[in-house]
Amino acid sequence: MCSTPAVHLVDDDASFVCALTRLFRATGLDVRGFTSPNELLASVSPDARGCVVTDLSMPGMDGLELQGALLRSGVALPIVFLTGHGDIPSSVHAMRAGAVDFLEKRATQEDVLAAVHRALDSDAVAHLARMKLEELRGKFSRLTRREREVLLQVVGGRMNKQIAATLGISERTVKLHRTSITTKVGVHSAAQLATLASEARCTWMVPSLFVSDVGFDGHA
Repeated sequence: MCSTPAVHLVDDDASFVCALTRLFRATGLDVRGFTSPNELLASVSPDARGCVVTDLSMPGMDGLELQGALLRSGVALPIVFLTGHGDIPSSVHAMRAGAVDFLEKRATQEDVLAAVHRALDSDAVAHLARMKLEELRGKFSRLTRREREVLLQVVGGRMNKQIAATLGISERTVKLHRTSITTKVGVHSAAQLATLASEARCTWMVPSLFVSDVGFDGHA
């Protein structure tokens, strides 16, 4: 189960952490403060929700290194960087790696809060997308082994007669399996089925079969 969205604040200056914590909590945000990147890394998991607000320059591991460590750990929390001085190369690097914003510490409270809310909004959008993907994969997971075999043929653009010959079953059986597949997944056409199968990308699906000769890959 995903945790409650929170602002994960990281800065080696404990007084700065306290000050920002008070500011964020005064606006109703859930805040978790850390005085080192390693403390944060030890407390979050891939299902963490919210965002990270971190200092750029810290002893041991700096903000950019923390960003990389989070990504390697599968933690995709949006990040807002704060720095005591302008650093264009670092800001470019951070933004290219997915940071939401890069602000100087002397930025106004309004600017900092606005950046945090943008990061939280980004997390909310990403969370909804993950939930949709999990729901979609759940539908495909209900397919039987034979239905999966038929599905791979269908999204590859093959006709019922071709599928029957390939799998050694009758066309009538193919039709029954296709009906069962579309019912379980909740679609009404092969094109819709191909689109959802491509979005789901379950591990048992063969990528090469998503490129069809009848237009499912966007080409005639």
